[in-house]
Amino acid sequence: MSKNIEYRGLGRRKSSVARVRLTPGTGKFVINKREAREYLTSDIYLKDANQPFDLTETKGTFDVSVVVAGGGLSGQAGAIRLGIARALLEASADYRSTLKAAGMLTRDARAKERKKPGLRAARRARQFSKR
Repeated sequence: MSKNIEYRGLGRRKSSVARVRLTPGTGKFVINKREAREYLTSDIYLKDANQPFDLTETKGTFDVSVVVAGGGLSGQAGAIRLGIARALLEASADYRSTLKAAGMLTRDARAKERKKPGLRAARRARQFSKR
């Protein structure tokens, strides 16, 4: 029994976590059992998620299956992008220089800053009255 070829990648962004599975195919893109265009409503998010394929010129050569949870669409698109980049790297190490140069392999560590005690928000304080 032959094992199907499968490449996996995990991506995180803000509070989103995306588990990506690439299999050689025709370019079918499914996110949480829904078509990618249907799930990522904005073209900006879709373009962001597909960026690794555009850079490595592998669009249409892999079927993508993603399970993503947490955060909003922007964070999820970023998490999917990192997951796809890592899965492509597993598929072929030749893509490393291209993806690294474009910053696709670096996890974006920016996240929402926590609210501090005594303040209204992370840095926003109550209005100060001198008199």
